[in-house]
This record gives sequence, C-alpha cells and structure tokens, in this order.
Amino acid sequence: MAKKGPSSRALAGHVGDIAFAVVVLASYVATLTSSRPFTLREASLLIVTGIAYLSLGIYGFALCERLGSPLAYALYFGLQIPLGTVIVYLSRGNAWLILLPLAGQSVTLRRGAMLLVCALLFVAELSPFMLAGNWAAIGQVAAPFLAAIVFVVLFTQLAVNEQRARAKVEQLAAELSEANAKLRDYALRVEELAAAEERNRLAREIHDTLGHYLTAINVQLEAARAILEADRDRALDALHKAQMLAKEGLADVRRSVAALRATPTESRPLREAVQALAEECRAAGIRTEVVVQGDVRPLKPQAELTLYRAAQEGLTNVRRHAQASQVRLTLDYTSADTVRLNVEDNGVGAAEGAASGFGLLGIRERAQILGGQVRVHSRPGQGFTLEVEVPG
Repeated sequence: MAKKGPSSRALAGHVGDIAFAVVVLASYVATLTSSRPFTLREASLLIVTGIAYLSLGIYGFALCERLGSPLAYALYFGLQIPLGTVIVYLSRGNAWLILLPLAGQSVTLRRGAMLLVCALLFVAELSPFMLAGNWAAIGQVAAPFLAAIVFVVLFTQLAVNEQRARAKVEQLAAELSEANAKLRDYALRVEELAAAEERNRLAREIHDTLGHYLTAINVQLEAARAILEADRDRALDALHKAQMLAKEGLADVRRSVAALRATPTESRPLREAVQALAEECRAAGIRTEVVVQGDVRPLKPQAELTLYRAAQEGLTNVRRHAQASQVRLTLDYTSADTVRLNVEDNGVGAAEGAASGFGLLGIRERAQILGGQVRVHSRPGQGFTLEVEVPG
C-alpha cells in the first residue's frame, strides 16, 4: 500500500513556518548588516528577543491552532507584539519586516480582533519615530508599512481560503470514498438478497409447475393401471392423457428455462387459464365447476399469475389429498379494489392449522408480495377451502 501523503492543512502549516523563519532571518540580516553600529548589549538583546520571537511564532502559533481558544490567541499576540515592538525599537525601525508575519497570522482571528492586531503592529512600527519625535520619518514610513500590512492580510486571506477549500475538497473526497465503499457493500447485500429472492421464486415456480403436472400424470397412470384389465380402451385413454400432460409439463419447463418470466396467463385471459386447470381436474374424475362473479377486468400480470398458481395448487391438493368428488373455483371481481379466488372441495378436510406445505407457503409469499392475503378454512370431514385475495 502506498504511503499516505501529508494533508493540505499540514503542508500549509510547514510552508507558513518556513515563511515566518525566512522573514525573521532576512529582517535580522538586513538590520545587523546595516551601517548603524550596535552595542554588545543591543546586539545581544536583539538576538535573544529574535530567538524568542521566532520560536513563539512557530511553536506558539501552532499550539493556538490546535487549541482553537480565543484566550490562547490573545496570549500569543499579547506576547508577540511587545517582542516585535522591542525588536523594531532596537533596530530603529529597520526591522519593520519582522512584524508582517503577525499581520498574516491575524487573519485567523475575528475581524475586529484582526483589525486591532494590525493597528497595534502599525503603532509598533512607528513607535521608534514617535519616541524620537521624528514626524517626517513617520510620514515617510506610515504609508508604505500600511500598504504592506494590507497586502499581507489580503494575500494571506486568499491563501487561507484556498487552503480551506482544499481541505473541504479532501474531506468531501474522503466522504465520497467512504460512501462508495458503503454503496459497494450495499450492492453486494442487495445482490445476495436478490439471489435469495430469485431462488425462492424459482422454487415456487418448480413446485407449482412440475408438482401440478406430475400429480396429474400420476392420477392418470393410477387410473390406467386400475382399469387396464377391465376396460382397455379407457386405460389407453388415461395413458394418452398422461402422455399429453407429460408433454405439456415438459413444454412448460422449457418455457420457464427459456424465459423465467413467461407465465401461463400471458398468452390467455386468467379465466381461460383457470378453465384449462379445471379440465385437467375433470379428466381425473372430479366434478369441477368454475364460477365468475362480477365484471371481469384485466389485472397486473403478477396478480393474475398469483391467482393462477393458487388455483393450480388448490386443484393439485384436491387430487392428491382431498378424496373429493367435486370442487368449485370462484373468481370474484365484485370488489372494486380486490379480486378473490376461492377453491372449495367436499373432501375429507383437515384440522385447523394442519393445512401447510411448501405449495401453500409459496402462495402466501406471492400474495404478501402483492399486499394480498391467503386464508384457509377446513375441518375434518367438512372439506377444504382455499381463499386468496390480491389487489386489483
């Protein structure tokens, strides 16, 4: 992994420290190499105050930035301005350049505090001339120094604004990177959930399709075996029906593999599809009636498929478990907001709560996805009723 580079804020801090040191050293070089002679005492005092001024300017200001306390800034400028005034006084105004870094640092303060610092720096520069009563020199120095302060403040403000903007960009880039990482994580989770949902849907489709056809084929084969010796023609007819059901089931499986979204209700109305299921049930020897109530209206494809699969599952259960002689399917369109399917037989029934299985579970899942509901009514010896209601 590549080593992470310094932030723009840290880099700007290092550049500021270097600039502060360069200005102080340049000012001292100009002062100590001027034509004016300094006594040993004056030179020593200049060096000591310069070291204190430089050290405080680098480390003291960095501490103020970390603390962010108005009191820390007040203490810092309260020490630096007197030190700078002493240096300017000892240099007889020649070290005026040393005060400009403080003007640049003052942009971190509130506007009123910044103006106060700049005013004190202005006075500090003019103090040697004011104490000497050299008003002519004040007139010569005041305007250039004031222009220098204004220039430093404006330039530093621009640099600070650019630094803040860069820091904001870095922060936004970090947040964007974190958001992208979370988004990738969420995408993986969604993919996993979608895969799980698709597996459940395929399981329902396999059960609803193959289970229905295999049950019907089994019924026809059992009928053929039962009457094979007594009525060969009827046995052959049952075998022919079983063969046709096997072909139809195989075709349905192939259609599902080719296009998983293809459904038995796409190519024909729901009523006709349910009638076809009823015909298969009649072929198994069970009297089957289809009743439609209300005005038939088109439904959403998923709603029609759910009702179709419910009818298919209900009739499969009738042939497999109910031992019923008749079954009634009712499509009820009388409600303006919902459509209800009832599958009611006169078979052996079951105890309340005993009616379960993967097929009914799949029907419940389909209905719940649409915001519908499934109800089962059954008692031993009193038949079985499956009721499915979906929005429509």
